[in-house]
Amino acid sequence: MIGTVYKSTGSWYNVKTDKGVFYECRIKGKLRIKGIKSTNPVAVGDVVVFELENTGDETLGVISDIVDRKNYIIRKSVNLSKQTHIIAANLDQVFLLVTLNNPVTYSIFIDRFLVTAEAYHIPAVLLFNKIDVYNDDELTEIKYLAALYRKIGYTCIGISAKTGKNVNKVKELMLKKTSMFAGHSGVGKSTLINAIDPNLTLKTAEISQQHLQGQHTTTFAEMFDLDFDGRIIDTPGIKGFGIVDMQPSEIGDYFPEFFELKEHCKFNNCMHLDEPKCAVKDALEDNKVSWSRYRSYVQMITGEDENYRIDLYGEKK
Repeated sequence: MIGTVYKSTGSWYNVKTDKGVFYECRIKGKLRIKGIKSTNPVAVGDVVVFELENTGDETLGVISDIVDRKNYIIRKSVNLSKQTHIIAANLDQVFLLVTLNNPVTYSIFIDRFLVTAEAYHIPAVLLFNKIDVYNDDELTEIKYLAALYRKIGYTCIGISAKTGKNVNKVKELMLKKTSMFAGHSGVGKSTLINAIDPNLTLKTAEISQQHLQGQHTTTFAEMFDLDFDGRIIDTPGIKGFGIVDMQPSEIGDYFPEFFELKEHCKFNNCMHLDEPKCAVKDALEDNKVSWSRYRSYVQMITGEDENYRIDLYGEKK
């Protein structure tokens, strides 16, 4: 039988067939030693081959193979830094929810996420949430950040999951597509999904006032069929986003504004660091390339500690 993975708990998988029937499945042992280096060999969105077996009280499935993926989004595992974690597979697009505070989404996190989406050929949309609670100065910062990424070519939408502002614009982008929502805990992923489809009634939680961070209400990645023609994958909050399987020499190609300038550099293999007549560095000096984006790039290629943060203007935190 063939089905699509709708939920993964790490050891069990909820798989839906094309007839709309769900089966609880586990992985056949050999899948764990098939050269798949991720902590989760099967991810939400995967199309899998499975066989049914009777256990007496219920019928369970055993996943024996994974159909070749169209794409996937991947990051370094939090606890096992040498291993990777596939967040979801076979996506049409990803939405990254961004908040200015409670919690803060720093530009280095945004850029790491966007570079990974570019590398795996997944269109990305930035959703600037909670615009209903920002003061004038904060809204100015949001507008600055949105303008920065729109100039690069990314779709940016200011939304309020709580009041419903611009939620319809998000829904329009999701028609006939499989979309993934990502972001830090507390940015409002589950609240937004509930606003998009109230029938889902996902759990939400208030921001922790002690640490000004979100509380993990989504513990496993899970896909939902929406009440309109579309599917959505809700994911647990992500603290950090380590890039995977990228050589320093290729990371610049996943910054669209750098890639566009690359042909004008003096050297074909220019790393945009200290080389003479570098088009990217020239554009940086002329304020045609964002300083925060360049700082994110330098951090990625030099392997500088991911723990430091970069604010909207490129300053270390």
